[in-house]
Amino acid sequence: MTVSSAIASFAVVAGMLTIMPGLDTALVLRSAITLGRRRAFATALGILCGVLVWGVAAAVGATAVLTASHLLYDALRVAGAGYLAWLGIGMLRRTLKQRGRPVSGETAGTADGAQEATTAEATWARSWARGLGTSLLNPKNGVFYMAMLPQFIPSGAPHLPMGVVLAAVHDLEGLVWFSALIFGTHLVRRWLNRASVQRAIDAITGTVLVAFGIKLALAAD
Repeated sequence: MTVSSAIASFAVVAGMLTIMPGLDTALVLRSAITLGRRRAFATALGILCGVLVWGVAAAVGATAVLTASHLLYDALRVAGAGYLAWLGIGMLRRTLKQRGRPVSGETAGTADGAQEATTAEATWARSWARGLGTSLLNPKNGVFYMAMLPQFIPSGAPHLPMGVVLAAVHDLEGLVWFSALIFGTHLVRRWLNRASVQRAIDAITGTVLVAFGIKLALAAD
């Protein structure tokens, strides 16, 4: 296997995984709908930074420790489950808190959108940190990279540079996919800016996060 064929093969596999519905897609969509493009791109960038970290760790063999040590894996798994549940419960609490607030159609939605846009200017770093934390605290990412990367590193190729290249390819595909999602939601922003729709999105995303957290906590491996 040559370097070019390895990159091309990995791009196909990583591309299929990128477009599969999952936690990352749910977080980016939620940010795009309720917080705007700036916060959505910050969330996506945090996720992609986490993927790059996992790729580098796998390339240097650090994730072998995660795979071999059940104690370390379980600790990271429980921490990740708690983090996801915390995010999800926070969204559900905001949904219940805002349910009783009076709204009046698109006027309220526009005001909410303006307020969110102002907030986004000051707190985009929180969205980045949320995406990064979600990616890094998911031990499945480390196990996935540990299992996948060695298969796409040609014999004789330096592991670290090759691992960085493969992770960068995955990140590039993720950036294209997330950009399509973000700009797609922007096209229907008038409808999505309604307060009732944003509450529904928070409720759905919060429930998904809690479900992911529970699933991760109960996972045997």
